[in-house]
Amino acid sequence: MPFTPLHLGLGASCKAIGYRKFSFMIFAGTQILMDLEPLFGLILGWHTLHFYTHNLIGALLIGIISIFIGKPISEFTLKTIFKEKHWQISWKVAVFSALTGSFSHILLDAFMHADMYPFFPLSKSQVLLGLIPYSYIFYGCLFGFLLGGIGFLIRES
Repeated sequence: MPFTPLHLGLGASCKAIGYRKFSFMIFAGTQILMDLEPLFGLILGWHTLHFYTHNLIGALLIGIISIFIGKPISEFTLKTIFKEKHWQISWKVAVFSALTGSFSHILLDAFMHADMYPFFPLSKSQVLLGLIPYSYIFYGCLFGFLLGGIGFLIRES
């Protein structure tokens, strides 16, 4: 299923640890951009859903796109919806958040998707596939989301 919320568990943990040095919104936006390819694949009936965006080169390109669209969108959202008038996301935070989002996405997906080749075009090997059971990934991300959310709330108060 595209747009899986599982990836957000890592983002929530990173936000709790990094706090203002990490943008959860840019991270989450990157997750959505990464999964546009599988979404189109499901709609159009492609046989391979995780190919162009789900490798190191694709993750780098999606990460770069996320930096330049995620920073202004996130700042606008923080200022208008959350009323954080003086909030500014630095370019360093935007780069770190977007690239963490894109590369962690392919790492997590490499463990569970048989149609994914993280080292393409250099190799079509799937060295990580099945290395970690899906249930471990699922519950690990869920636990990371809960723990990260609690950690963030504690830091905010």
